[in-house]
Amino acid sequence: MRIVVTGGAGFIGGHLVERLAEMDAGQIVVLDNLRRPCISDSQFSLDGVTFLQVDVRDRVALAETMRGCNVVFHLAAQSNVMGAVYDADYAFSSNVTGTFNVLRVAASAGVKRVVFTSSREVYGDPKRLPVRETSPLLPKNGYGASKAAGEVYCRAAAHEDMETVILRLANVYGPRDRDRVIPLFARAARLGSPLTVYGGSQVLDFIWIDSVVDAMVKAAFGPWIREPINIASGKGVTVLELAGRIVQLTGSSSPVHNAGRRQQEVGRFVADITYARKVLGMSSPEDPLEHLPEVLSCLAGQ
Repeated sequence: MRIVVTGGAGFIGGHLVERLAEMDAGQIVVLDNLRRPCISDSQFSLDGVTFLQVDVRDRVALAETMRGCNVVFHLAAQSNVMGAVYDADYAFSSNVTGTFNVLRVAASAGVKRVVFTSSREVYGDPKRLPVRETSPLLPKNGYGASKAAGEVYCRAAAHEDMETVILRLANVYGPRDRDRVIPLFARAARLGSPLTVYGGSQVLDFIWIDSVVDAMVKAAFGPWIREPINIASGKGVTVLELAGRIVQLTGSSSPVHNAGRRQQEVGRFVADITYARKVLGMSSPEDPLEHLPEVLSCLAGQ
């Protein structure tokens, strides 16, 4: 089997590629433009894995690498809200045009299934919690809009005899992440700097990276799941609670500073994971941040 992972040098992609290599799943080809790599040099030499510096916006390069491919994991994207605010053109070209390119090339290459990593950002600010997959898509920022557009193209591709699976990821956390809330808070705590929160009432649904990879593998190699799936813990954590736990676990004296809410960000999100339990066997941990000490230890060594 030949498997392509776009964005495979990123945070989630790197963990996925490691799992696929451990499974001896087949020939694994990783495509990444290396704009934001989150893997070590040793991971570039994993057995059975080929790394290629390819940008999903380059359809010709995609076509050259996807020949004979059976399954595509499409993770390549501008991957956070504020990054899409600061560079809207890159977010659109990578997340919308890039996804369109991947789907068109995959169809031409006869790919059987594409697993697309969407985001909880497609829902925007939900009226009620927890949020079901049937809730309306009302993104409030460019990142969410780009992921919603990607979902639309995936649904269109599914009507053209290619299996597409849409996974709406909540806030994924784990080792090797950077430039998002947990690594940013951890770095501030180590330095004794203030941990800046943007609105004290913000609620996030955190999910451990291994749980996400489990879901992705099942979505790729199990029965075709035609409807979008929330991939989350199903439990909410306030940003203030997160900041407090990081300060406590690191033994830091850092203060927590509230800078006021950023209007582009979703204020409250907790997913309903009933469907994920049914089709992927997903479970909800007692404490969604149970792996936080492990993550902080890994981040301290980076």
